[in-house]
Amino acid sequence: MKNRNCILIGAGDLTVSQIPVGEEDLCIAVDGGFEYCNLLEIVPDYIIGDFDSLSESQAEVVAEIAKTAQDRVIVLPVMKDDTDMLAAIKLGLQEGCNNFRIYGGMGGRIEHTLANIQCLLYLKEHNAVGYLMEGTGMLLVAKEEAVSFRETLEGYLSVFSLSDSCNLSLDGLKYCLKEKELTSSYPLGISNEFMEGQKATVTVHKGAALLVLNLV
Repeated sequence: MKNRNCILIGAGDLTVSQIPVGEEDLCIAVDGGFEYCNLLEIVPDYIIGDFDSLSESQAEVVAEIAKTAQDRVIVLPVMKDDTDMLAAIKLGLQEGCNNFRIYGGMGGRIEHTLANIQCLLYLKEHNAVGYLMEGTGMLLVAKEEAVSFRETLEGYLSVFSLSDSCNLSLDGLKYCLKEKELTSSYPLGISNEFMEGQKATVTVHKGAALLVLNLV
């Protein structure tokens, strides 16, 4: 199956000045993320949410779009099990996407950030990969796989266990590990560093890990 990107634009803190959207990419504005789309002059393929975080003026714009392109606007109930972001992810999966980039998915209320981290794990468990984009860095989930990073990266890489424990190896970083167990109650993997000219690799032998890149 051909890889297809899904660009999700949420209502959290926007830490970039532009969002690259290719012609074949699926772009979804998630609730208040529609305001960022207008700011960056991005026309999303879908607008989805309960719209509780939209300004009154933007809510009127969405209502006008719904009149002429009803299939582009998906209104969710306020009382529901799925978050707006998870509903958007499920839509992207239905559309055949397997590579997801989430902008505006962090900041604000901490529970929203944590929910979006869990969404990264949801994607991994549904044969897709997701990235929470954060300025010059990003977050992603690795589950029983190896993830490598190019030699030119500079900055920090932190690794946290998303399961009760995970067994992993770290190579090409300032601090290396060999089949070390990380637990969800001890942050041993914080603030590792990329080494100039070395390809860094995180190998998760068992369990799931959250990888946090903070580049300089």
